[in-house]
Amino acid sequence: MDDLRLDRRGGLPPHLRVLAARYPRGMWTGHPNFSGLTSFWLDRHLMFRGLQARLEREAASFLDGDNDGRAFGRAVQRLGGTFVSQLHGHHQIEDLHYFPMLAAKEPRLQAAFDLLDADHHAIDPMLHALAGDADALLAALAAGQPAGLAAGAFHDRLRGFARLLDRHLADEEEIVVPVILEHGDRGLG
Repeated sequence: MDDLRLDRRGGLPPHLRVLAARYPRGMWTGHPNFSGLTSFWLDRHLMFRGLQARLEREAASFLDGDNDGRAFGRAVQRLGGTFVSQLHGHHQIEDLHYFPMLAAKEPRLQAAFDLLDADHHAIDPMLHALAGDADALLAALAAGQPAGLAAGAFHDRLRGFARLLDRHLADEEEIVVPVILEHGDRGLG
């Protein structure tokens, strides 16, 4: 199981891709069980990827001298707050509602849902660290202090987190969507 830790894995092992092999990504949207709920859920994942990338671009722009501190601070507050709170809430809903219901529909993938839950527990301290870096950055900006070091730490944290977030979201999609395609979304909404 240690090889399946979020920071070590390069994808899902074959025994957790049982349904993903049957339902490859390219056929998802055309499947009769692809619903509005599934589309909404995938759009949330797209939003998280977009917010992370936007924050990274904003930090890089500030570090390059292309963005003033006030505009950068507003972007970090607005985008960063949305990113952290929405991702945390999304994971709570999945852990408490969707994953147990989906695992009940497809018991042979219980280990896959346990893996996703473990990912959420691994991501939580990363979100706290990211929020801490953002707070330090915002404090430096508000005090009129040089913020290059704090912005660099924030940017580095975002870049490191991006790979792990994308790995988690991609794996989650390859577990959840095929279960919905196989069994439908009845009872999930």
